[in-house]
Amino acid sequence: MARSPVDVVKDLLASLTNAEAIKRLVAPDATYVSLNYEDKDLKRILPWTGTSKGPQAFIDTFSRVFQFWDSENFEIKELFGSGDNVAVFGSFTFKSKTLGKVVTTPFCIWAKVKDDKIVYWQFMEDSFATAASFKVGGAWQIRNESGVPEFAV
Repeated sequence: MARSPVDVVKDLLASLTNAEAIKRLVAPDATYVSLNYEDKDLKRILPWTGTSKGPQAFIDTFSRVFQFWDSENFEIKELFGSGDNVAVFGSFTFKSKTLGKVVTTPFCIWAKVKDDKIVYWQFMEDSFATAASFKVGGAWQIRNESGVPEFAV
């Protein structure tokens, strides 16, 4: 009996460190978009970012995330579906393993499920905050408005 797309996504979220479950829940040609379509600078900080394909992309992403951070909290605030589409909204708190910096960020996921398999997964978070959990120094000089003085971040 076919399961609802919401149930498939719930199963994946409960199995982020279980490679066999991920292989069972993700289609062989599934697309995974993490934070952006492709940003070479962000990929240097968070190597799993960008667009990748297949169950191994999910396995690699989740294993690397937990290699870089300890999860202190993961809270799903809303999860709902319409047809093949599923939306998830929540927040998480991670502590970077290298520096011990703690960051809390909202996240959202857009997933598409067909025939009990995830075929598309787009994950968004505050990548500025999560990347900053590895920051050891330096500053950006920012000018985001014409006629307004620049500032350091």
